[in-house]
Amino acid sequence: MTNTDRAGPEQGAAGAAGAAAAAGAWGAAGAAGTDGAVGVARPWRDALLAVVGLFLPVACAGCGRPDRALCMPCRQVLDAMPGRVRLVAGVRLDAAFEYTGLVRTMLLELKLRGRVDLAGPLGARFGGLVRTALAEAGPGAVLLRVPPSPRGARRRGFDPVVLLAARGGVRRPRALSRVRSRASWGLGAGDAPGGAVGAGGRAGAGQKERSAVERVAATVGTLAAEGVAGRPVVVVDDVVTTGVTMAEAVRAVRAAGGRVVRCVAVASVDD
Repeated sequence: MTNTDRAGPEQGAAGAAGAAAAAGAWGAAGAAGTDGAVGVARPWRDALLAVVGLFLPVACAGCGRPDRALCMPCRQVLDAMPGRVRLVAGVRLDAAFEYTGLVRTMLLELKLRGRVDLAGPLGARFGGLVRTALAEAGPGAVLLRVPPSPRGARRRGFDPVVLLAARGGVRRPRALSRVRSRASWGLGAGDAPGGAVGAGGRAGAGQKERSAVERVAATVGTLAAEGVAGRPVVVVDDVVTTGVTMAEAVRAVRAAGGRVVRCVAVASVDD
């Protein structure tokens, strides 16, 4: 999870949250471009999307083409984008995509503008990585997610990780707990009573505004895990940038007696 994202590109802004919710299931299925039953139903799906587009306009997040959450040419661009593998706190992290270009635009549209119709194309590859990680983890594996920031959860009204996992066919991951300790008050103004600034650094500073030392100080000790003692754990998040938050999730699981065997994200910066 990253709090570094600012206002995203205007492409696709015409797709309001209402339109996204109405057309999301069909739009995501259309973007999948799969053969078989979906392919047979395509004329009916295209006709329905055309009708929906008359009343609830939506535009492609990549190029602005009307009536599709993600048009086929942009879907092909998405499919060609590489994943990323890196280490976080000594644990392998598999990311479905690199956090750049079209992927970054889609995630910002999803998280900042409520474009839930984009969750399908992003979630499909993410879900596959999660299922693989759970299968390799073995029996009794626990799936945990990094929780959104309280501010982000209030603004969006949904958890992007839960939505993306569901679109990828993955059960709802259990959330790690956020710990509001004095050491974590530096996460931002308003996170501490009276807007106090703690050891984490400057009030209201985002990840990009903090030094590496400040980012670590603001994050360590802010997450906790339960019910993982002696069990393998897979941790998931939407975006991994510096890796500090994911490393804190790994620390929390280890502190509770669990063993993180894999981390999975929708997107990661090229480390």
